[in-house]
Amino acid sequence: MASILQKNAYGKSSIRLTKVTRGAHRHELAELTVDILLEGDFAESYLKGDNRKVIATDSMKNTVYVLAKENNFDAIEDFAVLLCRHFRSTYSQVEAATVSISQSRWDRIEVGDRPHPHSFVGGGSERRTCRARIDGKTANPALIGGIAELQVLKTTDSEFSDFVSDRFRTLKDTRDRIFATSVEVEWIYTGEKADFNECFAAVRAGLLTTFATHHSLAVQQTLLAMGEAALAACPSIRSIDLKMPNQHRIPFNLEPFGIKNDNEIFVPVDEPFGLITGTVARK
Repeated sequence: MASILQKNAYGKSSIRLTKVTRGAHRHELAELTVDILLEGDFAESYLKGDNRKVIATDSMKNTVYVLAKENNFDAIEDFAVLLCRHFRSTYSQVEAATVSISQSRWDRIEVGDRPHPHSFVGGGSERRTCRARIDGKTANPALIGGIAELQVLKTTDSEFSDFVSDRFRTLKDTRDRIFATSVEVEWIYTGEKADFNECFAAVRAGLLTTFATHHSLAVQQTLLAMGEAALAACPSIRSIDLKMPNQHRIPFNLEPFGIKNDNEIFVPVDEPFGLITGTVARK
C-alpha cells in the first residue's frame, strides 16, 4: 500500500517543575506542568530510523529545569515564550514550537491577618494555563491564557424553563435550582506586551463576580455574560472560549420518610452532564 508521512510532531509532556524564588524577606512559589511539542525536519527518523536531527525528549525535559534556573519570569506566559524561542533559535531543524503550561494554585497562609512570607496552602483543583506557539511564518508568538477547573456553585438565582417539549422530555421547568459548574476558559491575547498577571487576575475576578451576581435563566445566558465581563476586564484579549459543564444537583425524594424536601437536600451527579460552550469576541 502506497503511503506518505503527511505530518509529524513530537515532544515531552507533563514535565513537573517547582520553582522557589528566594527573596530576603519573602519567597515566591511557582508549581508548573509543562508540555513541549516540536514540528520540523524530523521525517528521516520516521522513514529510516535516522535520528541525527532528533532532539531527545529527555533533553527537552532538562531544558525546562535549566532555563527555569537561569531566567526570572513573572508569568507563565513569559516562560512559555522563552521556551518556544529557545527551541526555534537553538535547533535549525525546528520549524515550530508549542509550549503549554499549567500552574497549580498556591495561596499564602494568613498568620495574624498577614500573608506569611514562605508558607502556602493549596488552592484546590483550579489551575492557571497558557499556550505559546512560534513558527517561521510569524515574527511574534501566538499566545493564549486560561483557567481550568474553576469550581463555582450558587444555591439560587438560577432557572431553566420553556425549553422544547416533545415525547422525549421528562425534565420539568424550574424557577429555583442549584447552578454548579467547573469553568474552563481560554483567551487569545492581542499581543505579547500584555501584563499577563494583571489580565489573569482581572479576567478571573470578572468571571466570578458575574457568576455570583447574574440571575441565570440558562447556563448559556450566564456564559455569555461571563465572557462579556472578561473582555471588559482586560483590553489585552480579543476573544475568550468558555466551557461550562452543568454539574447537576438532583433533589432527593424525602417523601417516603414523611419529610418535605424544601429545596435543601440534593444528590450530586457527575455523569451524564450537559456541556455548554461558547466563544465571545470583540466586534
